[in-house]
Amino acid sequence: MESWFTRRSVGELLPGDHAWLSYHGREEHDHVIGAFLRDGLAGADKVIYITDDGRGEVPDLRARYRLEPETYLRSGQLAILPQEETCLTRGVFDPARMTTTLREVLDRAETERFRGVRVTVDMTSAFRRGGGRDGVLECEARVEAAISPSTMAMAICQVDARSCTPEELTALKERHEVLVGADPYFDDGVLSITPTFHPRGLRLSGELDGARHAVFAESLRKVVDRGGEVHLDLAGLRFIDLGALSMMAGAAMHLDARVVLDNPSNELADVVELVSSRLLPWLEIGDGEAR
Repeated sequence: MESWFTRRSVGELLPGDHAWLSYHGREEHDHVIGAFLRDGLAGADKVIYITDDGRGEVPDLRARYRLEPETYLRSGQLAILPQEETCLTRGVFDPARMTTTLREVLDRAETERFRGVRVTVDMTSAFRRGGGRDGVLECEARVEAAISPSTMAMAICQVDARSCTPEELTALKERHEVLVGADPYFDDGVLSITPTFHPRGLRLSGELDGARHAVFAESLRKVVDRGGEVHLDLAGLRFIDLGALSMMAGAAMHLDARVVLDNPSNELADVVELVSSRLLPWLEIGDGEAR
């Protein structure tokens, strides 16, 4: 059941967290994993990126954070390890080898006197290899046993949700106590604005008033500029003023596409439907359950 899981943004992860990310595209993957790696490098952690990407690309470090991975590779703070050397044996996914690699990394980090250790590995390709689902589930149990007692290590296991069945995703999810997502663009304790990727848009929580129009406009611009339909999840929004609604409509005009309001309160949905025919024709109410 959902209540058994703890949800954290990537910047809120703690030592001992064995977190789970099921992503729906490279944008979401790079956004979350890039932040995880950047935070570790900025905070003097040992960062281990296990990848099946032959190019050894590190998500978002250059493009988003203007960091040069080579600098950290030379210092030894960052290690990019191919799966062939860490969790495969003769091309078959090997949970025991993955566990050995992880324990060696943790032991070495202690002697190297790093503040902490961050490990991330994408399990997507393991489903297509020998060992498959059962091997991945065994591996997750072993990683949990290695990470959870630690006072200095945290890990994110990832999978492309599009490559798994719902039953496989549920089984993997149940091997983790922490579900990780993107950091908010903005959070001042009154209003929280967080990017979403499936569907693409923003999740708003709290109160959106005139004092926060500027930060909302900036966050909205980030998703509008990428084009396509934009969804605004309003399930956690307790208050919004008409000025912010007008900004949403303006963004829709700029898009020449739909801005969809998902999960609005009954009161907000009534306001939008009341004025949409004349003032806000570019906004639509989504198919959320709040109505």
